[in-house]
Amino acid sequence: MTDSTATTTDLDIRLEKHRTELTGYCYRMLGSSFEAEDAVQDTMVRAWRSYDKFEGRSSLRSWLYRIATNVCLDMLTAGNKRARPMDLSESTPLAQAALSPRPDHTWLEPMPDNRVLPTVEDPAEAAVAKETVRLAFMAALQQLPPKQRAVLILREVLAWKASEVAELLDTSVASVNSALQRARATLAEREQQGADAAVSDPLDEEQQKLLDRYVKAFEGYDMTALTALLHEDAIMTMPPFDLWLTGHDDITGFMTTLGSACEGSRLIPVQVNGLPGFAQYKPDPEKGGWTPWSIQVLEISDGRLTGFHFFLDTQRWFPLFGVPLHLEAEADEVEEGV
Repeated sequence: MTDSTATTTDLDIRLEKHRTELTGYCYRMLGSSFEAEDAVQDTMVRAWRSYDKFEGRSSLRSWLYRIATNVCLDMLTAGNKRARPMDLSESTPLAQAALSPRPDHTWLEPMPDNRVLPTVEDPAEAAVAKETVRLAFMAALQQLPPKQRAVLILREVLAWKASEVAELLDTSVASVNSALQRARATLAEREQQGADAAVSDPLDEEQQKLLDRYVKAFEGYDMTALTALLHEDAIMTMPPFDLWLTGHDDITGFMTTLGSACEGSRLIPVQVNGLPGFAQYKPDPEKGGWTPWSIQVLEISDGRLTGFHFFLDTQRWFPLFGVPLHLEAEADEVEEGV
């Protein structure tokens, strides 16, 4: 191995060590799983190409964050804000429910925990990282102007000093502090409009029991059991459709009418956005077994499900989460005609 090859390999390893945390940063900035990964790849390529100009006045990590921030700010110049269905319209009564899709770039996207949450030893730090990729927090971030968004993430999530953020953004400490104050005010306003999910890390015994009961109720399509698990103001969303429902009567009513094809589904646990979730498969009448239908993200508060969100673009989400695109029927299920 030549010296240049060794140096290149060493640089690749050093850059790669930062991929997960940079993906988390870009995901919080952009609200899109795939755009975040594209942004990180662009960051790595730019860093690799310009490494000979890196003078070492800051750490390699800080330098990478500077590049990633510029990449994200460039991507956000179009001004689109990714959102959840309830950020865009009023809740629809079941009697008026219709499935109207909007373009992919409209929606806040789900993300597997292992792509954005680096392994850390400090439980408090791990808890903050999870809280700041949850859907409600992510949706609030999308309401901030891009530079305020960067300031808030760097200061509040990553615990950078104001002077470090000012250097990264080529601005003053006073400007950083002002942007942070405005960003905090916007987030506080949104928190008053609706509480975020209260999920323990790891799940406590009661929350795990709640999930077990949910799986049993959903797979059994037992609407009475499901109603008992739902908060009276629970929310159900289904991007890319802009429809969203609130209240257990409308939710279970939808599931037995427009959503009745989900009866007989199977659920596989996934870790998504710092919350419990499932890859949902519904029966496949053509091939047998089960076909992908959604990535579910569940929100829990006070012992009930307050939100469950179905992300339906299975050809994108299932490979991202590393789950199969088909489930075969077990031999005993085939014999029983399941």
